[in-house]
Amino acid sequence: MLTLHNYFRSSTSTRLRAALNLKGLDYDYKAYALLKRETQTPEFLSKSPAGLVPVLELEDGTALSQSLAIIEYLEEEHPEPPLLPADAKGRARVRALSYMIACEVHPLNNLRVLQYLTSEFDADDQGKTAWFNHWVHATFAPLETLLAESPDTGTYCHGETPGLADCCLYAQMWNNKRFKVNTSAYPTIERIFTALDTLDAFRKAAPPTQPDAA
Repeated sequence: MLTLHNYFRSSTSTRLRAALNLKGLDYDYKAYALLKRETQTPEFLSKSPAGLVPVLELEDGTALSQSLAIIEYLEEEHPEPPLLPADAKGRARVRALSYMIACEVHPLNNLRVLQYLTSEFDADDQGKTAWFNHWVHATFAPLETLLAESPDTGTYCHGETPGLADCCLYAQMWNNKRFKVNTSAYPTIERIFTALDTLDAFRKAAPPTQPDAA
């Protein structure tokens, strides 16, 4: 049995849960309260020295970290159903869409950064929300253009089958809801999110449906 070490609200955890569900892989759910620093214990740090979720622990005890790397591992070990297109250009496009969210939006808006804004710059909740919104819009505007203007966009980010980019987009949209980001300027993104939210694999990955949701 795979063991997923994660946190219900973590967008990186959400995207990995969606990928595991799409692959039809069962896993043991182990929750960590980030605000209580439960990922800073010696036991967890032995699995992930960075103290970050998610971590996917394999049956042999191997601990994999970094959500996109884990998803790529799942794609190699469990190729069906695929989360990446069969053609090289398609794979490059899906990775680019995924990285826009995972490498441009998320690093600036994750918990560590928001806590640092408070501790070092005295940012209040309003200030942190403004920061969060700014960096979402900085990437979502071009992301909307890429999705809206590409013939490769279908019901989902790439064609008619949900994949890696959809896992990233779905997770980020849940984060956006939490910080009250107005995404009405991005109709294609909203349409894709709505379509994903009807699928069991994604609904079961959503933050509110997790055992540790609070």
